[in-house]
Amino acid sequence: MHDWSEYELETIAVRAGQHRTNEGEQSEPIFPTSSFTFASAAEAAARFSGAEPGNIYSRFTNPTVRTFEERLAALEGGERCVATSSGMAAILSTCMGLLKAGDHVVSSRSIFGTTTILFNNFFAKFEVETDFVGLSDYEAWEAAIRPETKLLFLETPSNPMTEIADIRRLADLAHRHDALLVVDNCFCTPALQRPLDLGADLIIHSATKYLDGQGRAIGGAVVGGGEAIEAVYSFLRSAGPTMSPFNGWIFLKGLETLSLRMERHCDNALKLAQWLEAQPNVETVFYPGLASHPQHELAKRQQSGFGGLLSFVVKGGKEAAWRVIDGTQFISITANLGDTKSTITHPATTTHGRLSDEQKLEAGIVDGLVRVSAGLENIDDIIADLKRGLG
Repeated sequence: MHDWSEYELETIAVRAGQHRTNEGEQSEPIFPTSSFTFASAAEAAARFSGAEPGNIYSRFTNPTVRTFEERLAALEGGERCVATSSGMAAILSTCMGLLKAGDHVVSSRSIFGTTTILFNNFFAKFEVETDFVGLSDYEAWEAAIRPETKLLFLETPSNPMTEIADIRRLADLAHRHDALLVVDNCFCTPALQRPLDLGADLIIHSATKYLDGQGRAIGGAVVGGGEAIEAVYSFLRSAGPTMSPFNGWIFLKGLETLSLRMERHCDNALKLAQWLEAQPNVETVFYPGLASHPQHELAKRQQSGFGGLLSFVVKGGKEAAWRVIDGTQFISITANLGDTKSTITHPATTTHGRLSDEQKLEAGIVDGLVRVSAGLENIDDIIADLKRGLG
């Protein structure tokens, strides 16, 4: 085993976690098996009891998935990673592993709409209460904490408003109150931001997005250490929201090019945001790389790049926003993001469509808002495609 802390990110993304078999393969193999055999009854008993490490059943031990877990943990600077079947399964596993009836969560209201529904409609059934606050309203975060608060949960940058939170400040706040800070790092990835280095306890990923980078598979991950990550693993072992070996292999291949892709995503998104800011039919552009962004200086300190996600408000409400979206010829109209292909969507009627009007307003999701995930196409072509509906 290498000490991967001695290596740079690009090397870790290609090399960490691989355990070659006796065949000496160069590329990581896929192990599409449901279970594993043992040399004896004694070995089986030792594996199941935990006295001996090794593979048992692919619901919770699979070599391909383990390679992905070890590589992502190394990239994030974490002790351990637990891979899951989706990003939402990562959030579910975290909360089910760490929370019980009577516990309390403080969450940013600037999170994925489905995450809000998970907290409000499902965890509430098990008497876990959630209060939502403004992402960068630090007084509201502190005021919302109770003696029974166990988790502070946030995305930074947020989806789709790209609001930035001070991770270290919120980590210090959580720890003063004996709570854990959970940060969704989906939109930056470890190529641009490492929340554990800033004091966070757990990191959430939708591997479906930038970690894969090509829209091929659904998956998620939780990265951290100590008792917290063990509790997440314990839930996954019992409940089974597991990543498949094939998807684990796809995400491994995605990690190999993560740094290269994120550089291009950032470059294209900044140029697109600058162009949009100069358009007369655009009211506001939300992108941390712009000097006009409220948390621009914080993003410069906390991140090594500004990401590939941006949003903007078109004059004329939903009708104008839909005209921009329908005017595109090659940008993909889909709610997914983090793809090599640029994508575009209308958050108010897609990703955040199940929220109430009040919840949308609190999160800044107005009818004229359009979200773009800048892909790897030529930036002039991306701009030209958006220009068709903005004229």
